Amino acid sequence: MIRLLSFLAVVLTLNHVLVSRGDDWPQWLGPKRDGVWRESGIVDRFPTNGLPVRWRTPLGGGYSGPSVSKGRVYIMDRHVARNATKPANSFARGAIAGDEGVLCLDAATGTLLWQHRYECAYTVSYPGGPRATPICQDGKLYTLGAEGALLCFDAASGKILWSRDFKKDFGAPTPVWGFAAHPLLLGRQLICLVGGSNSVAVSFDKDSGQELWRALSAKEPGYAPPTLIHAAGKPQLIIWHPESVNALDPDTGKLYWSIPFTARSGLSVPTPRQDGERLFVTSFYEGGLMLKLGADQPGATVLWRGKKQSERDTDTLHSIMPTPFIDDGHIYGICSYGQLRCLKAATGERVWETLEATTESRKETRWACAFLTKHQERYFLFNELGELILARLSPAEYEEISRTKLIEPTSPDPGRLVVWSHPAYANRCIYVRNDKELLCASLAKNP
Repeated sequence: MIRLLSFLAVVLTLNHVLVSRGDDWPQWLGPKRDGVWRESGIVDRFPTNGLPVRWRTPLGGGYSGPSVSKGRVYIMDRHVARNATKPANSFARGAIAGDEGVLCLDAATGTLLWQHRYECAYTVSYPGGPRATPICQDGKLYTLGAEGALLCFDAASGKILWSRDFKKDFGAPTPVWGFAAHPLLLGRQLICLVGGSNSVAVSFDKDSGQELWRALSAKEPGYAPPTLIHAAGKPQLIIWHPESVNALDPDTGKLYWSIPFTARSGLSVPTPRQDGERLFVTSFYEGGLMLKLGADQPGATVLWRGKKQSERDTDTLHSIMPTPFIDDGHIYGICSYGQLRCLKAATGERVWETLEATTESRKETRWACAFLTKHQERYFLFNELGELILARLSPAEYEEISRTKLIEPTSPDPGRLVVWSHPAYANRCIYVRNDKELLCASLAKNP
C-alpha cells in the first residue's frame, strides 16, 4: 500500500509538472511563426476586475514585441538623449541622439537579468524605438535595431557573439520607417531584409554572422518579414518587397518566381499568409493580392487582386500592419481605418466588417489596428487602445466574448495615443509593452 501511494504521488507530481509547463513564444508570431497559441488551460472569459498582473517592469520606447524562451523574456527599447527632442511631426526625419537597448528579464518575476545598450541616432520617421521582435534559439539571441544593427548574443549572459551593420556592410540606406522586418531563422541561416543593390534579402550564418547569400534588388526593401512556405513539394522563401512578391530557394537565394505588386510608399508590411495552394498579401493602399501557387513546380499566378488603389475607398483588405488570418476559407484582418473584415478567400468578396474591436469611438480611424492571435476556436485581439479582447470569428459574425483593459496607450506618433506592439503569449500568460513598461498578466484558467 505504501509503495502504491508513493507511486501515485509521483504520477500526480509528474502530471502537475506536465500540465503546468508553459509553451514558449521565442520569435515573431510564436513558435511556428503562424500566430497560433497552442497552450491549454486558458481562461474562457476575463475576470470582471481585470486580469491578474504578475509583474511590471519599467521600459523605454519601442514597437518591438517581446519574445519568451526558457524562463526568460527578451525585449528591445529606446532612450532619447537628454539634450535631444523628437520632432513635433512624427513623419519628419532628422538625427535624434539616443540609444537602443536589449533587455533580458526573468519571465516569472520581471527581474532584469542583463541588458546591453548602444548609441544609436535615429534618422527614421516615427522615431519611437526598435521595431523587430528578438529571436531566441539554441542558446542564442538575435536582435535587429531600427537603424540596422544586427546583433547575436549568448542568451544566458548577454555576451555579444557577432554583429553586422546593414548601413556600413551593405550600403543600405535606412528605410523611411527603419529596419523593421522580423528576421527568420532557418536551419543554419538567419535571413534578413537589408536593402541595397542585389541585397534586399541576405542570409547570414547564424553562428558566425558570415554572409551565405544575397538576392533581389529594389528601390526599397519594405518591411514584410521573410516567410517560409511549402508548395510544389519544395520549401520556398517568400520575400515581398514594395515592387513584387518573390519566391527564392532558401538554400541558395536563387529566384523561383516573381509576381509584380507595387506597394505605394514602400508599405509592404503584413506577413504573407499561405492557405494550401494560395498565398495572400495585403497592402495599405493597394489592398489584397491572392496568388495561386504552382502544384508541380515552383510558380504562381494571380487568382484575384483588389481593384481599389486607395486606403479610403477600399474593397478587399487594406492592412497597414496587422497580420491577417485565413481560416476555413475566409480571411480575417484589420483594414486601413480599423475595420475588422471577413472576406471570402476564393474571391476577396467582403462578407462583413465591424469597428467594435479597434476604435474607441467606433468610428473609422486611420491606421487603427489590432493584433490577432488564434487560440483553439477563438481569437485574442490586442488593440491599439491597450485592450485585450476574446472573440469568435466566423463567416457569420464577429462574436465578442470578453474584453479587458490591459495597458495604457502611450505613443503619440499617429496623432493619438496608441500601443502598436504585438504581445507574446507563453506560460499561460500575456506579455505586452508600451513605451513605459513591460507587463505580464495571467491568462490561466486556474492561476
